[in-house]
Amino acid sequence: MNQQGYTNGVHPNGQSANGAVNNGVANHSATHESFHYKYLPDINYPADLRKLPPEALTDVANEVREYMVDTITKVGGHFGAGLGTVELTVALHYVFNTPKDKIVIDTGHQGYPHKILTGRKEQLHTIRQKGGLSGFLKRTESEYDAFGAGHASTSISAALGMATARDVKGEDYNVVAVIGDGAMTGGLAYEAMNNCGVQKRKILVILNDNNMSIAPNVWSISNYFTNVFTSPTLQKLRGSIADMTDKMDDFGDRIRKVAHKIEGGIKAVLTPGMLFEALGFKYFGPVNGHNMPQLVKILQSVKDIDGPVLLHITTQKGKGYAPAEGDKQFLHAIGKIDKITGKSLAKKPDVPLPPLYQNVFGQAMIELCQKDPHIVGITAAMPDGTGLNLLQEKMPERVIDTGIAEGHAVTAAAGMACEGIVPVVAIYSTFLQRAFDHIAHDCAIQHLHVVFALDRGGLAGADGPTHHGLLDFAYLRCIQGMVVMAPKDEQELRNMLYSAVYHYKQGPVSMRYPRGNSIGVPTGSMQALPLGKGEILRSGRDVAIVAIGNMVHKSLEAAELLWQEGISAEVVNARFVKPLDTALLDDLCSRFEKVITVEDGQKQGGFGSAVLEYIGTHHNRKTDVHIHGIDDVFVEHGTQEELWHDLGLDAEGIANVVKEFIGFPQHLDTIELVGR
Repeated sequence: MNQQGYTNGVHPNGQSANGAVNNGVANHSATHESFHYKYLPDINYPADLRKLPPEALTDVANEVREYMVDTITKVGGHFGAGLGTVELTVALHYVFNTPKDKIVIDTGHQGYPHKILTGRKEQLHTIRQKGGLSGFLKRTESEYDAFGAGHASTSISAALGMATARDVKGEDYNVVAVIGDGAMTGGLAYEAMNNCGVQKRKILVILNDNNMSIAPNVWSISNYFTNVFTSPTLQKLRGSIADMTDKMDDFGDRIRKVAHKIEGGIKAVLTPGMLFEALGFKYFGPVNGHNMPQLVKILQSVKDIDGPVLLHITTQKGKGYAPAEGDKQFLHAIGKIDKITGKSLAKKPDVPLPPLYQNVFGQAMIELCQKDPHIVGITAAMPDGTGLNLLQEKMPERVIDTGIAEGHAVTAAAGMACEGIVPVVAIYSTFLQRAFDHIAHDCAIQHLHVVFALDRGGLAGADGPTHHGLLDFAYLRCIQGMVVMAPKDEQELRNMLYSAVYHYKQGPVSMRYPRGNSIGVPTGSMQALPLGKGEILRSGRDVAIVAIGNMVHKSLEAAELLWQEGISAEVVNARFVKPLDTALLDDLCSRFEKVITVEDGQKQGGFGSAVLEYIGTHHNRKTDVHIHGIDDVFVEHGTQEELWHDLGLDAEGIANVVKEFIGFPQHLDTIELVGR
């Protein structure tokens, strides 16, 4: 049993067993009437699946899809991608000897059918909930999760690394990388494919094409030739011709060249595979990814081909569930929905909620772009998630979508800035990590005016450690000349965006804001903020709380709790991580012996670290500074509220930390560090 509490693999006696345990999640099973399922109740692991005859696999796929729909419509989760890969997942685990054979699934959105077939079926109802299954693949959760991921375009690189390790160690197993067409926009995928062609190791890459029309409409002919090209007979014939022509000197070389040109010419006309062939892959496809008998046959054929192989399959996102087929984007990830209609079951609040931060940003971008033709928004395949969809609807020409290519997005923005455009790059904090060098090398060194709007800053919630935006303060403040800031509310976000566009022009500028609803303060016209200046929101005498971003209002709430216990806390909205308001810090150090910083981010190298560096070098350590943030741990998934509570980052938790810091004589509740 691993540290997460899940039993991996097959029972030692050879019998499959459902060894997963509850791990702290409410002990109830998803309600599936067993009589609906002929095969699935007896499939706990792929070894059980491989006992079935091939003709049963289509029914198995249907049952997996039904189980997934039954479960995820009740609890929410990533939905559409997994529905589209059910047949592929069943076929892969049927043909390949997992977990000895390694299957690396890119990103992980499509991993739910894989979880169902690998010992986690009964825990699927806990997915993305605190203490439950991860929404992505995770090596500590199951030995069948060969590689963990939450960011796109990694699977081919990881799979090639595994194939290299296999060959270095002299072992014998297959390595399969599954990657979606969307992830193929990431440069890492092509770097890996190029290296596959150079190394010529045995590896199978499956391109799951569910959106991009990279394949012409030549289904029947293409499938026919794919069957021909992958047949054992042709592979044997290829080998025989090679052996024979090896003995024929120059004449043999000419024969081989003619044969290769004939085969290549046929493929060039009938398939889109010439790019992959040029990278050193044997290309097969496109294959209908929902045709189970054909899919199994093709996989069995390509399984034993030496060298890099790319199998191109076409699938339908949301396959088999009408609402998801009809609205692939909306049902990519869902909350609780009505199984029949696909409509959300979320209760409407009695009082309208404040707008989402992403929509506040999107509306502000509309206002700026309507007045200024030199502003553009840039997104890396996430217009809806970042709020740029609002601008895209009104002014589509002012939104550039680079696809999943964060590095390219940043460098392209640098190019725009060279020519007088003000690019606003809206990317989730966790995804912008991938473009660190581009920010430093392409933007900062050249002092280019590029604005970065980082959504999902701080704890992102149910998507867990791959999606928490906890590192941005640290990785951005270390870049020379970078302005780093975070708003306390929606009006301050508007003001920061306006200031970043029109007033902070000496280099790159970033502002980060959290996932979810804003505070609910009234909004008005956008105003400029003085660079590097914070504000005192509440006066106090006993301790100073210096907070940043979404921790400001929680600190104000904490100060009120402290006041009720006789502690007078001053609350400061820092606004800026870089440059710091050193005059304000000097003032605090002159009036307080104890200063505590609060941030929704990693303590190492973050906001509090910046404050401590300044005070420690300018005030001879006369002022005691405590950094309150997230320790050196990967924070697991859960709701934002649950995680803030567990990490002592809600009002009560901040108040408790302050009392402990100043030596208030009262029992303190233990703060559970998530991820320890």
